[in-house]
This record gives sequence, C-alpha cells and structure tokens, in this order.
Amino acid sequence: MRSLLASLVLFTAAQAEPLTLVREGHFLTIRGPQLPGEISINYLEAYCRAGSTDADWGKHTVVKHTSEVLSASAHEVRLRDTLADGVIIEHTVTAKDDEVDFRLVAHNPTDKRSEAHWAQPCVRLSAFLGMDEKTASRAEDYLAKSFIFLDGQLTRMPTPQWATTARYIPGQVWCPKNVPRTDVNPRPLSPLVPSNGLIGCFSAEENMIYATAWEPYQELFQGVTRCLHSDFRLGGLAPGEKKDIRGKIYLVPNDVPALLARYAKDFQEHGR
Repeated sequence: MRSLLASLVLFTAAQAEPLTLVREGHFLTIRGPQLPGEISINYLEAYCRAGSTDADWGKHTVVKHTSEVLSASAHEVRLRDTLADGVIIEHTVTAKDDEVDFRLVAHNPTDKRSEAHWAQPCVRLSAFLGMDEKTASRAEDYLAKSFIFLDGQLTRMPTPQWATTARYIPGQVWCPKNVPRTDVNPRPLSPLVPSNGLIGCFSAEENMIYATAWEPYQELFQGVTRCLHSDFRLGGLAPGEKKDIRGKIYLVPNDVPALLARYAKDFQEHGR
C-alpha cells in the first residue's frame, strides 16, 4: 500500500511539471518527467503541393523551405519558415502541463499564388512507445497501439479495409471528406473516412495517450518511422493572403472520453 501511494504521489508531482521543448536542427523535442520517453518531431518535414497522391515526392510534391529560430526557451519556441515560392509561415509553439500548442500565421507577400497546399509535422513515437528508435525504419510493430476514430468509435490499427498498394509503401492515409483524395500523401490510401481529426497511440503500459489534431487538416497518416501525423492544410495562398492555422499535441492519462471532450472544445469546427 505504501509503495502504491508513493508511486501515485510521484506520478502526480510529475504531472504538475510543465513539458519542455528543445529545438535542434529541424527537430523539435518534447520532454517531461510525466512522459515514458521523449517525443521528437521533424518540424517541419515538408511543405507539399496538390496532386500528391500519385506523384514523385521529391520531383513534384515537396516545396523547398528554410527554417529560422526567432526565439527559444524551455516552454516556447518561435520559428519562421520561408518557402521557395516566397510564402512566410511564423510558428509559435508552447509547451504546457499536458499539451503542446501550435499557432501558425501563413502569409503570401508575393504577387503569385502559392502552390503549397499542405504540410507534414512528423511526430516520432518510439521512445513514448517503449521501443528503440534504431529499429524504427519501416516499422509496423506499433500499429496495435495506434488509433483513429471511425463511425464515432476509437479504432485500433490496422483498421478495417487496410490499404496495401500505392506509389510508396508501407503506411496508411485517411482523407477527410472535404479534401480531394488526389492531394494527400502517396502512401496506401484507406477507403474509410475518419470521424474526426484525432490520431494517436497508447504508451507501452497504456496508462498514457499521445494524440494530435490540426485545424485545418489535410489528412491523418500512419508513417514508416513509428510516426503518426495530423498534417495541416494551407490550400494554396493567394497573393497577399494570410491564414491562421493551429494544432495540438495532447499527452494525457488514458481517459478517452476526457480526451474527446477536450478535443471537441479545442476544435469546434471539426464537429460541424
């Protein structure tokens, strides 16, 4: 009894400490004593053109960009990405007690429409899952821990009607109904439409959940380096246009109804 009480006290104390951020190169790492392992994000892996579902990734899809750190502390990182076509995207990333908040402003200061339609924050989850990152290449051993929502229900992977053919394999993409199915990741595309914009996984002991969502979002994606994406939508900015984009990473106890309630409050657009 005393050992159990001590464990609960330690867990509660860890929860009280806010998460922290470290920016190194193109990677943003989330750390905290409440986590079973750190989470590294290739932030951002790529900005992408439309017509990407059956196109060469390097020759067609990727819009080259550079990234500049404007400021960085343990709890807030500000970045400026400049795309090859002149679009500027400023990011404010804030670590809180059990979430990381993303606020983006995308601006096209040029006189030409941008071809950038969507972008990929690639969230690597090996350590969170209790697995070795050295074995993450083309890994599918985390599928049973991973989930999306279908017909309103949490559904673990591999989901029904698991697709296996595409320009590049393995992986799995779920396209929301408002996004053209020609404009997503060139990995196997599920025929199923997700009920909401959440994708996530359970930790090794299933006492914690990682989940992420963005607004607006282009796709949900299970990748090939033990990564799970909600990739955000730009839609191609017109000359002079600005767009606000926001995202969340939730790192919370395993309480799915509580997670859904929080998501519904944070992303009310997704319920409409």
